[in-house]
Amino acid sequence: MSPLIRTDTTAPTRQRPAALLRVEDLSVSYGPQQVVTNVAFELGRGESLALIGESGSGKSTIARAVLRLLPGGGHATGRVVFDGQEVLGLPERRFRPLRGRAIGFIPQDPGSALNPVRTIGAQAMEAAALLDEPDKAVRKALILEAFAEVGLDNPRRVYDSYPHQLSGGMLQRVLIGLAVLPRPALLVADEPTSALDVTIQKRILDLLSRLQHELNISLLLITHDLAIAAERANALVVLKDGIVQETGRTAAVFSAPASAYTRKLHADVPALNPDRYAALRDPGFRHLETGTRAAAKIEVSAVSKTFTVDGKRLTAVDDVSFSVPAGTTHALVGESGSGKTTAIRLLLGLEEPDTGTIAVAGEQVSGRSHISLRTVWRHLQLVYQNPFTSLDPTWTVEELVREPLDRFRIGTAKERAERVREALVNVGLGEHLLARKPAALSGGQRQRVAIARALVLKPDVIVLDEPTSALDVSVQADIIQVLLSLQVSLGLTYVFVSHDLALVRQLAHTVSVMHRGRIVEHGTVADIFDNPRQPFTVALLDSIPASGTARAPHLRPRQIINEKEIA
Repeated sequence: MSPLIRTDTTAPTRQRPAALLRVEDLSVSYGPQQVVTNVAFELGRGESLALIGESGSGKSTIARAVLRLLPGGGHATGRVVFDGQEVLGLPERRFRPLRGRAIGFIPQDPGSALNPVRTIGAQAMEAAALLDEPDKAVRKALILEAFAEVGLDNPRRVYDSYPHQLSGGMLQRVLIGLAVLPRPALLVADEPTSALDVTIQKRILDLLSRLQHELNISLLLITHDLAIAAERANALVVLKDGIVQETGRTAAVFSAPASAYTRKLHADVPALNPDRYAALRDPGFRHLETGTRAAAKIEVSAVSKTFTVDGKRLTAVDDVSFSVPAGTTHALVGESGSGKTTAIRLLLGLEEPDTGTIAVAGEQVSGRSHISLRTVWRHLQLVYQNPFTSLDPTWTVEELVREPLDRFRIGTAKERAERVREALVNVGLGEHLLARKPAALSGGQRQRVAIARALVLKPDVIVLDEPTSALDVSVQADIIQVLLSLQVSLGLTYVFVSHDLALVRQLAHTVSVMHRGRIVEHGTVADIFDNPRQPFTVALLDSIPASGTARAPHLRPRQIINEKEIA
């Protein structure tokens, strides 16, 4: 049996709260396959514990077992003791009154958790049924009070809205409000911020920390982000392949991780290791020091783009300018709707700017026909955000990587086959994968194939649109290593689009911060990260989880920023 988390003996004057949740020898199987093995941990009243690990490590399965929500075919053994009562063996009719009332749940994706054709209020009334309050007017008042409690500015408007009329951050607040409405003793949060921008992520995590503190709620946090776990959890359970690798108080685990797997996870988290790739980035910084504006590989000058939406003119990009010297990486960062994607579409020639000019390797992109842009695209390639949807599932790896060569009619069949193999070797993949289709590859292998496909034409410039956002942190680290190694060996120039500021600090040389279509701050990574001048940039950087060991969230010394300043 895995060791239970015990009282931190380094703080004898502070007794840990009694355990609200105790898991002993928990194992979960789907048919003959066991996916969780002998997991054990304790969670005290009013405390937080994070289950961390990569995809497939068993985090969500453990949470579903605690909630008694395992899908069909799932079978759990062991003991789950909640508030002194063993609940794993309870009949469903006896456990159902606990689910929602005493044990709340915040799902990962608010977009799929809420019914799109019903108002928020109608769905909230279903949650309010857990309150055993017969008066509908009182239930509505309690819902509005909960919405206000989680920071929704206009609870009545939210109540009357449909999900598509609210932002992702607002929808997540709605789910949190409904989860805490019955005042549960335990809140299970399954990756509650994975789909949100960094500033919204921070606000949601701050909200959870505040509610946990004020309402004395215990929080079981499921996350693959070790930096978030380090900042927000009192204790950690590190999982790999359904087996506990390490358990302990957060400070102890981070100061002296006992398992090799935990040490690797720690090393792979960008927020905890900002200088990990310093040696690989040095050549780019030398290019930056010696380069001139005239020699820029990419030149974007005074570019603007407007769209008409529902009869109203929307300025998506407003007087944007930046240049990227050859052999360097330039990052575009900002929240959703800041104009990053439109700027990239303009750079790729997929949209035409209203004003301004764009040049790549000295060739103008704007103002050209689709046919003449083919010569530019030989030197300018794109790696999409999601490898699961960017690769044709019916094609083999060889066909996927070879397609650009076929379209541009480059070389003989033998020469194309050789270039495909060379591109795969460059991204660390072997020839044995040539006949496989995307479904037979891991997420990291799919993204490497996408990068190989972009490399096969031997371009000068590659645009990377959130290339690791769909990947686990360890796979992400492997991909970043590949990208930076290729930049050094092939002299590539990158434009990197991301909302992950910690990753930008590891990867990029220069950065432009976008807000509402405009660049509000621009400079080297060191300039922007160490000396931000604009309130919006400060807010973005403040959203990066603090490095080092965890601290009590409500006591963290952070710079307070008036949200009106960044609105």
